[in-house]
Amino acid sequence: MSVSATASAAALLERLNEVAKTDVTPAAELLASSVRNNGVIQAFGTGHSQGTALEIAGRAGGLIPTNRIALSDLVQFGGEDPAVLADPMLERRGDVVSRLYEMAAPQPQDVFVIASSSGVNSSVVEMAHIVTSKGHKLVVITSLQHSSQVPARHESGKRLSDFADVTLDNGAPFGDTLLPLPDGTSVGGVSSLTAGLLAQMLVADTVRLLIEWGIEPPVYVSNNVPGGYERNIKLEALYEGRLRRTAS
Repeated sequence: MSVSATASAAALLERLNEVAKTDVTPAAELLASSVRNNGVIQAFGTGHSQGTALEIAGRAGGLIPTNRIALSDLVQFGGEDPAVLADPMLERRGDVVSRLYEMAAPQPQDVFVIASSSGVNSSVVEMAHIVTSKGHKLVVITSLQHSSQVPARHESGKRLSDFADVTLDNGAPFGDTLLPLPDGTSVGGVSSLTAGLLAQMLVADTVRLLIEWGIEPPVYVSNNVPGGYERNIKLEALYEGRLRRTAS
């Protein structure tokens, strides 16, 4: 990334830190309340936003009662032909999402975090529709600037943020890039950076609330420190059958 793009990214992160001060705590309250009530945080994202879901679910320094839902679950857990994952338009399909929800088997107290910078593809919007219709609380991580400037693809005409209890704006510009090029295109994707920061802010604030409420936070220790793996396995057992951990 060039010097100018780096400076732009740094400025965006600084602005994000200010904006997030008003939005992260309400979102963290939803997550902390779920954990307090023996809930699991269900994270879903497609495309590069899968990385945001991975920041929420199953990483060192994160919360143990977390589960990642992915389109690849159709193959790994649903028995679909692997060829289904070769469809470049899969994330635009809403018809597969009810199966993903059913395979995750969330409990009523589970809360969802859905990430999509564009916020318009039918898979994430349909998941938002399903989870809110089932009574789950929903935190959305998206780019409000981009989402507002592109047509909705879901049959309802709605965008991901339309279903959110709390929306965290990742601040990414339209097109998700920072550095304009002479031919009118641009380079320097930034949403993964800003969404990842928001995800970690959200986790940290959730842990703060749990401590304030007198609850010991169920947090992962890195498997790469002595005793970490054994400790994590013991805590995961408290949520047996509700957490799926895959290599990808």
